[in-house]
Amino acid sequence: MVELQDKVAIVTGASSGIGASIAEALSEYGVKVVLTGRDESRLATVAKGIQETKQAIVDTVIVDVTHREEVAQLVEKTKEKFGQVDILVNSAGLMLSSAITEGDVESWDAMIDVNIKGTLYGINAVLPTFLNQSSGHIINIASISGFEVTKKSTLYSASKAAVHSITQGLEKELAKTGVRVTSISPGMVDTPLSGDTDWGARKKLDPKDIAEAAIYALQQPSHVNVNEITVRPV
Repeated sequence: MVELQDKVAIVTGASSGIGASIAEALSEYGVKVVLTGRDESRLATVAKGIQETKQAIVDTVIVDVTHREEVAQLVEKTKEKFGQVDILVNSAGLMLSSAITEGDVESWDAMIDVNIKGTLYGINAVLPTFLNQSSGHIINIASISGFEVTKKSTLYSASKAAVHSITQGLEKELAKTGVRVTSISPGMVDTPLSGDTDWGARKKLDPKDIAEAAIYALQQPSHVNVNEITVRPV
């Protein structure tokens, strides 16, 4: 089992939901966590909560993952402050109007920029460091919507299918490098992203459920790469 104590993690989309829960879970294992997002006050609230309850080392950086230069600077700032980067969690995401017939091009562009480009920018920023140190773990938050498309989820599903494909291909590119990559595909999670979406008879997942999946993948022996985790409500 990999020891997480004193590792350094960057978590995007950490101001709420899955990103915040993963950051909290990491801090419980002694990981130094850099929270990133676009809302300074919400990030500060998450950081304060972690520091008060976990007495962990937490930093916050305002970053828009759709800006490649900001993401690159984030990694450099993290290395300057903590001396290393060991984990990247690509959790920033958008779920907006997705039906092609609705013609909401602005929403499509936003989801492509955050869900796909944002994930790629994060990967691109940490890979040189991870490859140089022959270690590191990238966790990409995808969705079961990437496998199961509805008439209202077309573009969102396409963006999350892209995240899944990127992870699958990257795993093969990184074979024998010591760098691991995991895609986590949650079902409906009770977060601001899901809003009031009706999930029928099923209870929505708690963000903590996804955080536990991330910890599971991170703690596997260094020669084991858990490449895909799907988490569904019962």
